[in-house]
Amino acid sequence: MSEARERVRSVDGGGGEVSHRIVTIPNLLSFLRILGVPLFLMLILREQDGWAITLLAVSGFTDYLDGKIARTFNLESRLGQLLDPVADRLYIVSTVLGLAWRDIIPWWLVIALAARELVMAGFLLALKRIGIVGLPVHFLGKAATFNLLYAFPVLLLAQGDSTAARWALPIGWAFAWWGIVLYWIAAVLYAGQAVGLLRQDRRHHRGRALA
Repeated sequence: MSEARERVRSVDGGGGEVSHRIVTIPNLLSFLRILGVPLFLMLILREQDGWAITLLAVSGFTDYLDGKIARTFNLESRLGQLLDPVADRLYIVSTVLGLAWRDIIPWWLVIALAARELVMAGFLLALKRIGIVGLPVHFLGKAATFNLLYAFPVLLLAQGDSTAARWALPIGWAFAWWGIVLYWIAAVLYAGQAVGLLRQDRRHHRGRALA
């Protein structure tokens, strides 16, 4: 496991230690975000759009806050590295499904995002077999998540005939398109990292076999 941790740290590009602590303020904030997902989906399906947008805004703020606290007070942890992207994905999935169910977005968008998650799940399963439980979050991955988390509430605001709704529709779709494109570009980068780690592990075992 120590070798696996070292390989993850080399991909991250930093030499700082990552804690294995569980009970930290950033982890608590991430866990609370995850607990809010069922409520968020229920609000969307019941067309309580104002409350859904408010909850999503609170989630976005706590996402920024837990990362800021973790970096400032050196509270970065393995659990936090897992919880943060899980919370982001759950909000994206619940929003996409809710909006598609209400015919606000097309189902092909759901398929495009789901296909990306399946691709990433395959690489993560392969990495888990060699003792690596996750990849460091890439800037493009966070940028994609940012765009998608902004796109969907703006598309919710676009429902109606008001002037604000007419302005919100193209803005929401601009965020959505940027989010989808960046989401797949980030997936390609993550895949490159994963393939590099898998090849490194294969070379390591070949070297031991020849020694």
